[in-house]
Amino acid sequence: MAPQQNAGAGAEAELPEYAGHYRLESRLGSGGMGVVHLARSTSGMQLAVKVVHAEFASDPEFRGRFRQEVGAARKVSGAFTAPVVDADPEAERPWMATLFIPGPTLSDHVKRNGPMEPAQLRRLMAGLAEALRDIHRVGVVHRDLKPSNVLLADDGPKVIDFGISRPKDSELRTETGKLIGTPPFMAPEQFRRPREVGPAADIFALGSVLVHASTGRGPFDSDSPYVVAYQVVHDEPDLTGVPANLAPFVLRCLAKEPEDRPTPDELMRELRSVAASYDTQAFIPAQRASERPPKPEPDPGAGARSGSGVEPGVGGAAERAAAGRRRRRLLALGAGAVGLAAVVALASVQLLGGEPAPTGTSPRTTSAGFDGWAAAPAPKKGMPMCSYGAGKVLCAQGALVFALDPLDGRQLWRHPVNTSNAGTLGVKAPPAAAGGLVHPWSGQGRRLEALDPATGKARWQRSVPAYYGQEAVGGMVLLSGADGTVTGVDGASGETKWSRPVPGHKAPYFVSFAGDPLAYATSTSDDGASGSSGSSGSSGSSTRVTAIDPATGDVRWDARLKGTLKPVGTSDGSVFLLSVDRIYSATNAVVRYSPADRTSRRVSLSRRLQTAHGTVRGNVVYLVGDTGSLVAVDMAAREQLWTLETAVLRTSSPVTDGRHVYVSTPDGRLLAVDARSGRLLGQTPTRLGTESDRVASDLPEPVLADGRVYASAPDGTVFAVDGRDPSAW
Repeated sequence: MAPQQNAGAGAEAELPEYAGHYRLESRLGSGGMGVVHLARSTSGMQLAVKVVHAEFASDPEFRGRFRQEVGAARKVSGAFTAPVVDADPEAERPWMATLFIPGPTLSDHVKRNGPMEPAQLRRLMAGLAEALRDIHRVGVVHRDLKPSNVLLADDGPKVIDFGISRPKDSELRTETGKLIGTPPFMAPEQFRRPREVGPAADIFALGSVLVHASTGRGPFDSDSPYVVAYQVVHDEPDLTGVPANLAPFVLRCLAKEPEDRPTPDELMRELRSVAASYDTQAFIPAQRASERPPKPEPDPGAGARSGSGVEPGVGGAAERAAAGRRRRRLLALGAGAVGLAAVVALASVQLLGGEPAPTGTSPRTTSAGFDGWAAAPAPKKGMPMCSYGAGKVLCAQGALVFALDPLDGRQLWRHPVNTSNAGTLGVKAPPAAAGGLVHPWSGQGRRLEALDPATGKARWQRSVPAYYGQEAVGGMVLLSGADGTVTGVDGASGETKWSRPVPGHKAPYFVSFAGDPLAYATSTSDDGASGSSGSSGSSGSSTRVTAIDPATGDVRWDARLKGTLKPVGTSDGSVFLLSVDRIYSATNAVVRYSPADRTSRRVSLSRRLQTAHGTVRGNVVYLVGDTGSLVAVDMAAREQLWTLETAVLRTSSPVTDGRHVYVSTPDGRLLAVDARSGRLLGQTPTRLGTESDRVASDLPEPVLADGRVYASAPDGTVFAVDGRDPSAW
């Protein structure tokens, strides 16, 4: 769904600047309940943010419905929906942020291209059946499945807009005399007995959606919604134009009585037997070699040693079984991975099995001698966000910051922080060490404090100008103000050292990288070329990159580079950036810029990665996309080294120590991958907790220190493992 220019009349035509701490960039569309904006999180993740119309914000009944929509959407966030990232139904203008999914709606696709081909229809039907299975599993009925609520993404259809969905335990009821839904896609029971609508109503809607995708019209067509309602209840559907091998399935979906319709599981089983040409594929973790031509006369044993070029199959599984218990614990790439793939791909919507969530601290010894541990130091739910500094693991969770002993996980201290300006979910970034003190993230505020790393007690507190961005680097804390002014505060004393705008940046937001004393601000602008009018790629835009000395605010270097770029790391004086396609919001290349000689090097990816994050080690950039594709790119050799499909819907940003690459998953696991070959080496148990229906905002990335890896999980656990031997986790 390409962003639209702001349009409309009255107050709604004016684009708000923020929803919570998400900056709204453009308008995607408008509906009866609100306006959907394209937005960006502080980490650069693109989001679709729904902001309700002002006229509904004061209506208690509407707020109740919106809270219900947020709850339902959070429950069903998964592989076939747009995952909820954040929401505030209690805000003055309630809003909800979901992951931005590029692609047209089914309605728009049919308008532009006409009816779908049979193969496309089979994939659509299978994808929607899987989506409804996952929606119904968590006790939610959508009740408004229609072509405009189906997005056609690259990896399959996504069901969106749960505005009138109803959890089975909801206390909200349809008011007498009100018809809720869209008549051409409503089931008979929605007209006859709306209080008794169940999952089978979504199956009826699926049948109507398939007729629309097959023919461009519905099974019950009329200009009058009243006539449509009569036909839905009393008449037989018109399936003219529906492919013969799919018509029986569609007809069963459109049965008048709910009990006569198939369940999603039944539909999926029957679709698999429709024909040998049925071409949907399971999301099975499988390693894919880079797309370079194979080298001549390869070593027959090289694939087995390196993990590349190995075909998944029964033989691979047998070898792993024979290798013994230790290797059976790996994240396998073979026949045994099929069951695991289902778990991984649906991790954000199902309560998975695994070891029970630990309470307190529970150390365990690894083969390398480090006593790994798992601790739940705070009663709050959600994933703690951690960093390493002053010899401690420093974490933030809700309205608390705390320090843990890195060797055994003991809680050393905890300190409450003022989150009045940080939104409903509290602190959204880990504490940082600067100037020998610990600096909690304070949100959009006017006050800073610094804590003693030994005791957690406040060493100083300062009132500062209003700010929206906070970055600790080089002993300084940089505060970005809404007016474009940046303030440099000494981390040790709290003294303001400088305050000034950064040339060329209206609203600078800084990033910094370990081992690099500089801070970097980027701003993307439209050059007025073809990219501004909707062309693909990054042509027509440029990114200004400015490096400043945090101690003085002086500009060390400044460059304007072609394309929409996001910095992900530095190495040997060069900055590495991801090139983002402006239309599809996907990363299509990696760029290395060397300020010493002002040269750039660009390496294209074999395929685009949605919502990519990256990290740098030497000349290699490791990237991960929101569908679980993990990619390594060697910028010196100008080639893509390997790609690993993990089948995880969304992961944290990757981190690496040069030997292994680590990512966290939405179900609380930590995955380790060989940095040289892309082979999966190990994983920790799932730690979903009791609120498995809730989705973390930006998944906290793992923390590396002294050969150990520290990570957090949705059940509130912080845990540590030995990074030198992932196969023993």
